[in-house]
Amino acid sequence: MTFEALGLNTSIIKALTDAGYTAPTPVQQQAIPAAIAGKDLLVSSQTGSGKTAAFMLPSLHRLFAIEPAPAGKTPNQEMQAARARNERPRFKAAQPKMLVLTPTRELALQVTTNTDKYSVNLRRIKAVSILGGMPYPKQMQLLAKNPEILVATPGRLIDHMESGKIDFSQLEILVLDEADRMLDMGFIDDIEKIVAATPDNRQTMLFSATLDGVVGNMARRITKDPQVIQIMSAANKHENITQRVHFVDDLSHKNRLLDHLLRDESLDQAVVFTATKRDADTIADRLNIAGFSAAALHGDMHQGARNRTLDSLRRGSVKILIATDVAARGIDVPTITHVFNYDLPKFPEDYVHRIGRTGRAGRNGHAISLVNHAEGMNVKRIERFTKQLIPVNVVEGYEPKKTGSAPRSSARPGGWKPGDNRGGAKPGQRSFSKPGSSSGAPRREGSSTGGGYKGSNPRSADGQRRSYGDR
Repeated sequence: MTFEALGLNTSIIKALTDAGYTAPTPVQQQAIPAAIAGKDLLVSSQTGSGKTAAFMLPSLHRLFAIEPAPAGKTPNQEMQAARARNERPRFKAAQPKMLVLTPTRELALQVTTNTDKYSVNLRRIKAVSILGGMPYPKQMQLLAKNPEILVATPGRLIDHMESGKIDFSQLEILVLDEADRMLDMGFIDDIEKIVAATPDNRQTMLFSATLDGVVGNMARRITKDPQVIQIMSAANKHENITQRVHFVDDLSHKNRLLDHLLRDESLDQAVVFTATKRDADTIADRLNIAGFSAAALHGDMHQGARNRTLDSLRRGSVKILIATDVAARGIDVPTITHVFNYDLPKFPEDYVHRIGRTGRAGRNGHAISLVNHAEGMNVKRIERFTKQLIPVNVVEGYEPKKTGSAPRSSARPGGWKPGDNRGGAKPGQRSFSKPGSSSGAPRREGSSTGGGYKGSNPRSADGQRRSYGDR
């Protein structure tokens, strides 16, 4: 199968060739022809499967085929003319033809960057991102260009809708990217409000890791006779990613083991996932003190700092990224060889998203979870969800001291008996914990796992219902 066989515009195909794209992925093979035909789509596909191109390429094809409107003044030109007449400039609402909703700023920027790449030969197609953390004057400048494609996070988009800066009366294509994640973050009311403001005759494409439950209910409400595409490939099982569990006694043991594993010569770049923003900052500081090139990424950082961190990761000047779930969504860096779960995620679906940061584009990767003994049931939930057993490994010199923690013959976690809470560093072992600290970080009250800071509010991490920083 080739991109030419999918019926795409020759200018788009040239851009794909120049960008190094050789053949469409399975989700692209199924979604692109259906989307070109104007059908609504419900697509279940994991990250890394090529879903951005699956909805953007046919959309660019359709938008470019539409006859351009009669030449007239752009909103920017009208504002300049008003100033020349000594009149107060009146902002004219942008009227995009396509809207892409994403859960996070990073994913929105990635979609916009890819769109620029695909549309480099389509001169009259403009795409802009509207997201939290970007100064309002800058956003007003972007909207004044009246872009054909708008990529936005729900919260910030609602702000501009309510102030009359965006008019969806001309919208033809609506895309919900990672819809399951947006609902997990509590954006369902915003999404309902945005959808209600769009024309009934629009084309709707919804992409999600799953199409059941709340996502499925919403999908049925906002689409008309959709074509359902479910990509169940070997990549969904991450067969190119080696997964393993290391059991740890306490924070000191976890920190020493992480330090050791990060020195693996096969490691090129890595992402370390934490449950909280505070832990991400703390661990990044420790790793830098220990001689690693590390940086944190989370929702409390200003957008400029987040962009600089991601740019450093892509350039290779940052080797280890310590991130929370929401902040890491949409990161696509092929040189990430390892993913570490410093804290296990709350939901098995998030485990799949996390380890998908490595093993991109068919490369091999490694996913390593540092698990407290009390979290054995969480490992089992992940195994049931992925339908895969995760082997338990032990590194010589870093063995857990609690009884029953050694790998079993079946490599299935479970059945570990609680033991004593000893497990400090052996003489001569190097740790990136602060001198004199047995845990490397103060433990908050309510932490039952010893796996970092655990607040009493289950939404206190980046998975919170509405963080202004990620609007």
